Amino acid sequence: MPLDLNLPDEAATRRLGEALAAGVAPGRVLFVCGDLGSGKTTLVRGLLRGLGHAGRVKSPTYTLVEPYTLSRLMLYHFDFYRFKDRSEWISSGFREYFNPESVCVVEWPERAGDLLAPADL
Repeated sequence: MPLDLNLPDEAATRRLGEALAAGVAPGRVLFVCGDLGSGKTTLVRGLLRGLGHAGRVKSPTYTLVEPYTLSRLMLYHFDFYRFKDRSEWISSGFREYFNPESVCVVEWPERAGDLLAPADL
């Protein structure tokens, strides 16, 4: 069941991401949904900060995936906004990233249709 939150500002969105970090473990899949500019990447920035990442966090809008090596896990931040249909996900080779050793955070998961693993959050 989706969780629908309306946060007041960017700082609150980052704080929520930081708080969510406590529940992140290898093998987890998180879907982040919302309109363009709604704070999806800001939430992921907070999540990564909460997991100990001190470096830059950029949107994967053009790269499709941004990998982050953290002390206890590998996190992949995806953005499927540019996918026109689910066949693009099939040909992308991203399936191997969704495994028990990594965490996958996906913006615009609906663009991959039912091909993605179910979300844990």
